[in-house]
Amino acid sequence: MKTWAGLYAMVWLVAIELLVAVDPRPPSYWIYVHAPLGLLIVLLATVNFLAVRASAAPGRIKRTVRATLALSILMGLLGILLWANVGAGVVVALGYTGWDLLHVLHVLNALAILAQAAAAASAFDMWEEKEFERSTAPGRIPPPPSPARST
Repeated sequence: MKTWAGLYAMVWLVAIELLVAVDPRPPSYWIYVHAPLGLLIVLLATVNFLAVRASAAPGRIKRTVRATLALSILMGLLGILLWANVGAGVVVALGYTGWDLLHVLHVLNALAILAQAAAAASAFDMWEEKEFERSTAPGRIPPPPSPARST
């Protein structure tokens, strides 16, 4: 898989995972959909990190992809804690339990991964296409470039 494709795949995979996770009354088997998608996110984040690190991409993109990998690992750890019902019996404040707090962190982390993945995918794609080297006139929105034809 090309690096740019893996980076964009990460965005869509996390978006699908979020859609799976927002079911207000998930069926009991939903964990068997949610957990493998989460594992796939960690694996794809690892593949993306290794591919971007091996490229000549700017440091900011490499740091963003590294942060996305770290967030995906944290996401997996939070998911395991949630699955194990850690903190379910401990009321933290206002009737919310430790499990509720972990759940909020899990959701916020998912949103952070989505934002990081989208930023990295766009930045890598623009860097690879050398799009920053072409300026446009103020107020003008040029059409997209024609795809390069292979010979």
